[in-house]
Amino acid sequence: MNRILTAAVVAATMISVGVVQVSGAQASDAEALKAEAAKAVMAFGGPLKKALEDGMQQGGPLNAIGVCNEKAPGIAQQAAADTGWSVARTSLKVRNTNNAPDAWELATLNEFEARKAGGESPDTIAKAEIVEENGQKTFRFMKAIGTADVCLNCHGANLKPEVAAKLDGLYPNDQARGFSTGDIRGAFTLKKAL
Repeated sequence: MNRILTAAVVAATMISVGVVQVSGAQASDAEALKAEAAKAVMAFGGPLKKALEDGMQQGGPLNAIGVCNEKAPGIAQQAAADTGWSVARTSLKVRNTNNAPDAWELATLNEFEARKAGGESPDTIAKAEIVEENGQKTFRFMKAIGTADVCLNCHGANLKPEVAAKLDGLYPNDQARGFSTGDIRGAFTLKKAL
């Protein structure tokens, strides 16, 4: 799995089922799927957050970059295997071009930005929706990832030269810089065929 998740804590979620009409029973199923998706985010976010914290303590931002580059894909694969969900991370400003958003994700990320501009906290911004993809009903879920102070070491506007050099070497098309505390850095993105 090329798409990786970054650390975040799952907060309140909201559901929006509008692309595919659902009955009352299906709406109940959608609520259960939303809860499953939130657990899948935590199954990845928890271990990755711990790995990043350990990396920062053991060697600062340079070490944390290595965690994201080397360990995060395996953590994501384990979370997917444990939960049965496709798990990934995407953003309007991706670090790894393999994480570029698809059309649904792009629309959702723009919606998240509008919701934040309207006063919502990134900690509570999420969306769940049943969509049809290639003739298959699929449950899609996204949860915003907010930018904390510690994130600015690798995603801020003023990176240390050695951090910028390491990122440039690993991610020559890196766009995931210039964030400020409280920005939406990206989102967890999950899906499951129904």
